[in-house]
Amino acid sequence: MSATMLILVAVAGIFTLLFLVIRTKLHAFVSLMLVSLLVGIAAGMPLDGVIQSVQNGMGGTLGFVAIVVGLGAMFGKMLEVSGGVERLAQTLLKKFGEDRSQWALGITGFLVAIPVFFDVGFIILVPLVYGLAKKTGRSLLYYGIPLLAGLAVTHSYIPPTPGPIAVADLIGADLGWVILFGIIAGIPSMIIAGPIFGKYIAKKIHATVPDYMNFEEKQYDKDLPSFGMITSIIMVPLVLILINTLSTVILPEENGFRAFTTFIGNPIVALTIATLLTFTFLGTRRGYSRQEVQDISTKALEPAGIIILVTGAGGVFKQVLIDSGVGDVLGEMMAGSPLPPILLAFVIAAIVRIAQGSATVSMVTAAGLISPVIGILGLQGPVLGLIVISIAAGATVFSHVNDSGFWLVNRYFGLDVKDTLKTWTVMETIIGFVGLGVALVLGLFIS
Repeated sequence: MSATMLILVAVAGIFTLLFLVIRTKLHAFVSLMLVSLLVGIAAGMPLDGVIQSVQNGMGGTLGFVAIVVGLGAMFGKMLEVSGGVERLAQTLLKKFGEDRSQWALGITGFLVAIPVFFDVGFIILVPLVYGLAKKTGRSLLYYGIPLLAGLAVTHSYIPPTPGPIAVADLIGADLGWVILFGIIAGIPSMIIAGPIFGKYIAKKIHATVPDYMNFEEKQYDKDLPSFGMITSIIMVPLVLILINTLSTVILPEENGFRAFTTFIGNPIVALTIATLLTFTFLGTRRGYSRQEVQDISTKALEPAGIIILVTGAGGVFKQVLIDSGVGDVLGEMMAGSPLPPILLAFVIAAIVRIAQGSATVSMVTAAGLISPVIGILGLQGPVLGLIVISIAAGATVFSHVNDSGFWLVNRYFGLDVKDTLKTWTVMETIIGFVGLGVALVLGLFIS
């Protein structure tokens, strides 16, 4: 099949995916699977070859992603149920004081979203925003935007949240570099989109606690864990993964200590250690029975299952593009683009994000499309971490009415659609463009 026909197949596949997700409301997992099959057949692959690509793509992706996302979900659920999220927020608010509570909420969101899903963290912490707004008479946005920015930044940029993990696996990036660059890009993103933008927009829009929201303070059946314990447990997997990455740069390959750090700093091992720590120090040591810990862990896997399947389908899409030859043609075309790979990755993710709303679908689609470019250009090492950040940034910008996060904020802050666009959408767009800017600047020094 000619290169032109293969390009047409790829374009038709992408438009079909968007049509299925947007217009027919077919689930993203089923949509990605169906489009992968259609692209393989249309590209002239033998039918048994299409099935083999599906199996290879799903198996190759989920061998890593399913384990890491599953462990991360259990880790976060124990933190949530034990009251660890509440302890982080209370301690930081007390340390910073009422005058700097914006910064406390931004940092709380930043830390909480490392192990806890974005929407869960927001729902747990929004009563603090309500309480502060009622006490001071300020707009909800004064406190809410910093919290949302902290949560959104980490959710987008810093593993073990599912988005960056999925993209890193699909393009072969080292998670240590992703964590390091995610923190570097995330801090200025949180500051600008959070306290700075929050202070500005709160003067323009005075949001109050909606009448339909009954926000009684959540009660925990056990004393809250200590702040030191919570922060230590959250940092364990990040530190282990970063040590692994740094040791591969600094130490020779035959070094025994490097072999040890490579093992314990592997994301699977690091998250297994962190999850076991939460089961022990936030679970059985604090009075939960082993059965209760098991029940909490099982419950945590319900939302993780959807993310795992969508990511696996993204791996299938990528594999079919490669095996059919579409990926090579598409990659050569994009490699010839005047845009640098970091910016190109951002643009692809942003287009898909604007069209269909889901950040996860945007990330896995962009990763599948950019993967052949990475192979053709021979990109490896730290630059792949920057491409992960740029894809995450593109999948964050311009959140609007087709994104579930838009309506979550709309409801909890009692805003109309216009004001949600002025607040949530602008905040998300700031996060995305600041992250892209940091990635482009770092890209000047990393090849």
